[in-house]
Amino acid sequence: MSVTDAQWARSEPLLPDRTPMRGGRWRDHRQVIDAIAFKCRTGTPWMDLPDHFGSWKGAHNRLRKWAADGTRERVFTALLAQADAEGDLEWVVAVDSTIVRAHTGTPPGPVKRGAPAGEPADHALGRSRGGPTTKIHLAVDSHCRPPAFVITPGEAGDAPAFEQVMARLRVPRRIGRPRITPDAVLADEAYSSRAIRRHLRRRGIRAVIPQPADQAANRKRLGRLGGRPPAFDREAYKQRNTVERCINKLKQWRGLATRYDKTATIYLAGLHLAAIFIWSAR
Repeated sequence: MSVTDAQWARSEPLLPDRTPMRGGRWRDHRQVIDAIAFKCRTGTPWMDLPDHFGSWKGAHNRLRKWAADGTRERVFTALLAQADAEGDLEWVVAVDSTIVRAHTGTPPGPVKRGAPAGEPADHALGRSRGGPTTKIHLAVDSHCRPPAFVITPGEAGDAPAFEQVMARLRVPRRIGRPRITPDAVLADEAYSSRAIRRHLRRRGIRAVIPQPADQAANRKRLGRLGGRPPAFDREAYKQRNTVERCINKLKQWRGLATRYDKTATIYLAGLHLAAIFIWSAR
């Protein structure tokens, strides 16, 4: 996968200057981004990158640097802001998660010296019967484009990570404060908890979440004490498939469908890169 001319025209002004603080000029940004995208798209080991991408070490070091200093996330956020300013960001979002199997060469372990700042102690890796796994929690707009990601160990529940995902939904605007509140949130029964409904109600966000059968039965058993059933817009809920379609789109990148990166910071940078390709192609 290579950056198209249209994608490059939208992304290039957001990248840092090619002259680093020390030393000579960096290699061309576009060539390096193509190399990183090829690696993430195919799952190819760094040392096996084709020769026309240049030194694999240069591409790997650029990815690490941009992940550590937040460049990748800033570009991603700037593209969201552009879409919002042009009226092309839908504020009805669907939330869900997906499990990613980690490669056997990425076992959980302590954070080592030299790891990126902010690297979680568990590297967002959890143990399961099949080996180490990571879970991607994401929000997606109605055009199957992701404005927010959170990664956790694979055994983490969906509901506890919900507020983290909502906290990552932050789109700067030219005038005034960033927008952080969608109009509605679509989610499946795993998110039907009092805490989540209370969180959305407090922020003035419409919840489109079905109530599981056991919760409905318990409410009926309590009679008047059980309260009224939560409102549910069945027609709006039909759009929840956008998050499943986005997950399918992300997992076309083999380096994201299987986690080969030892640090959560680098894996998250790969997710941001895939999202940058999606948003810059709108």
